Amino acid sequence: IGILVGWLAPETGKALKPLGDGFIALIKMMIAPVIFCTVVHGIGAMGDLKRVGRVGARALIYFEVVSTVALAVGIAVGMILRPGHGFDIDPSQLNAGSVSSYVTRAQHDSVVDHFMAIIPKTFVDAFAGGDLLQVLFISVLCGVAIAQMGETGERLAHGIDLAGKMF
Repeated sequence: IGILVGWLAPETGKALKPLGDGFIALIKMMIAPVIFCTVVHGIGAMGDLKRVGRVGARALIYFEVVSTVALAVGIAVGMILRPGHGFDIDPSQLNAGSVSSYVTRAQHDSVVDHFMAIIPKTFVDAFAGGDLLQVLFISVLCGVAIAQMGETGERLAHGIDLAGKMF
């Protein structure tokens, strides 16, 4: 519907931008709790951390394989379709200042800085800041803790599962 509105009535499409922005904001708002509940319940309900490790290793391998295939497809599509071809842009005329802040920040970052950025300042800060890697980190920690709690952990995992179904 959005494509049709944008194509047939572009001014109406521009006027509906706040509606689309609001929808995207609502989706972003729900991602962190869904990830948290899913990961915590998944790890907590398994109970056996060796099994969690095997599943995690398989997931990591699957992620790497699928990412590599996606990268290869993207490169192939780029080589075949050549996006941007025909724009006749002179690279010497581009504004290098527009990316200078990214270059400067990348030069000062280290591997340790990246790993330290995964740890949120507080439990709630991961959710408030919207950093999904931090949410995933605390989700794994909570899931492992719940898996170690025995029967109490099973009840907690069930409660988190119910909470996750609300989202």
